Amino acid sequence: MTAATEKSDITRSYLTLGKGVRPMSTLSDAEFAAFKTLIYEHSGITFSALNRSVLESRIRSRLRELALPSACAYYQQVLASSAELSALLDSVTTNLTRFFRNKAHFDSFSHYVIPELVKAKRSVGEHSITVWSAGCSTGEEPYTIAMLLKRYAPAAFSCQVIASDLSLKSLLVARQGYYPRARVSGVPDEYLRAYFRETQEGYQINADIRKMVRFDYHNLKHRSMHRNVDVLFCRNVLIYFDETAQKAVIERFWDAMSAHSFLFIGHSESLFGMNTKFSFLKTPWGCLYQKNDEGSAHECHAR
Repeated sequence: MTAATEKSDITRSYLTLGKGVRPMSTLSDAEFAAFKTLIYEHSGITFSALNRSVLESRIRSRLRELALPSACAYYQQVLASSAELSALLDSVTTNLTRFFRNKAHFDSFSHYVIPELVKAKRSVGEHSITVWSAGCSTGEEPYTIAMLLKRYAPAAFSCQVIASDLSLKSLLVARQGYYPRARVSGVPDEYLRAYFRETQEGYQINADIRKMVRFDYHNLKHRSMHRNVDVLFCRNVLIYFDETAQKAVIERFWDAMSAHSFLFIGHSESLFGMNTKFSFLKTPWGCLYQKNDEGSAHECHAR
């Protein structure tokens, strides 16, 4: 049985269950199977029995907001409305983030990656650096990257940060660049003074930093139009995908990156066991992965 056939069978069997007459407290097994298949097909995000309650909570929230009587009624609305499908995918994404999260990564970026890129770029007469923050959430990561580029890259270099996410709600917050005081607690004072403007209730990212970042909607399940990316941050995202989806995402990242480039993934994530072309790289500050176009495919091993 193909994945498409299995999906249609699940959908047909679910839609015959009750036509919206069952009030929801928890999802039935058939409802859970239908929703998790739908979400996986459209995003690559995987739900298992271990996080079933998370999905149930998100769906209950949508039922309340839409005043719908049952999970079945909501499922039918998701099938009929691309806007509601987007809202469902938005609701199941995890938006936990903060400025300068995982200092070791940003130390490696500042003190190793940027100098290496500057040296390589100058050797071929280029003066630009492009970074992609994939799964950027509400913007803390790409703005951190922009601040570090502003501080550590030569002034003559043109630096751009492409920031993408599946959540339209998160992207709206990110584009505004405004954060309550509690959200900037991890920002060093020198960066807070240099790159933020204090307001009555929080902090606004300065215009020169905001101009360095471009926010786009992008679903990692699909191929990106980005090419020649010098550094790619995709941290704490792969853990929500199964192995098949992870491999597909990593292959698409390879295609989007320049011949000599760098990849950061989450500290609890690894390419160990995947047949990828990326090389493991350990710096004095932390670990990451590197793309070299001369390298042949090999298995990444944890050091």
